[in-house]
Amino acid sequence: MNLTSPREVVALLEASGIRPNKVLGQNFLIDRNILDAIVAAAELSPGDVVVEVGPGLGVLTEALLAACARVVAVEKDVGLHRVLAARWGGEPRLELIHADALDVDIPGFFAAGATRLVSNLPYAVGARIVVDVATCEAAPPVMVVLLQKEVAERFAAAPGSADMGAASVWLQQRYDISIVKTVKPSCFHPRPEVTSAVIKLRRHDRHPLDATARAALQALTKAAFLHRRKQLAAALRDAPGGLARDAAFTRRALAACGAPETARPEALSVEQWIALSAHWRVDS
Repeated sequence: MNLTSPREVVALLEASGIRPNKVLGQNFLIDRNILDAIVAAAELSPGDVVVEVGPGLGVLTEALLAACARVVAVEKDVGLHRVLAARWGGEPRLELIHADALDVDIPGFFAAGATRLVSNLPYAVGARIVVDVATCEAAPPVMVVLLQKEVAERFAAAPGSADMGAASVWLQQRYDISIVKTVKPSCFHPRPEVTSAVIKLRRHDRHPLDATARAALQALTKAAFLHRRKQLAAALRDAPGGLARDAAFTRRALAACGAPETARPEALSVEQWIALSAHWRVDS
């Protein structure tokens, strides 16, 4: 079966009584070039264990099984899970889990030895899955995921960009992020209403933080970006969770970090955010 053939995909869906669910972001990849680009970017070896969230009909699952040691696939939809089980139920290298990914301990797979997250992520949960995995203690060395282009651009945003946000800081503290390929709606069945992108996240060790420091960074950036139009001195004056500081303190801390005293949240680099967070921790 060729799962990149629109005709065969439509026939399989009809035969299985499956109607794609827009709410769940069920858009099946039908472009061989995009599929190959995802697998190539993942740099898989025969010893890798891959976690795949939202395998759908299994087009990526099939390619992953051909390139790595084992795949752990989490599928929420009962009909799609039935299709996957019928085709690969006897495959010992595939662990097929029928569950909502948000109810599964996805980071736990990496703590147990999984080495990659490679997925065409459902639009509804894609951003959360990436952030949860990237910020967990056993975050994998490489992730390659397909999600909405606007989300990809936020994750990879540079300081000063309107796309820069709290999640940009959290991810870039641990990962170099690149957009591998833009993906047109015509590469899916059914066609989504948005453009997508394949992004690659590769771990780096330039900004090592322990769990406590990382949690503090996340709390401070989350509070600051709630008021991204305000200067940080104003945005953090009434910050929740014991993070509030007067404007004078914030301006001094910004100056010590090499940032303008009038800076808004998106203006700071990851390094400056880490330094600013350290000031907050010392003050607390």
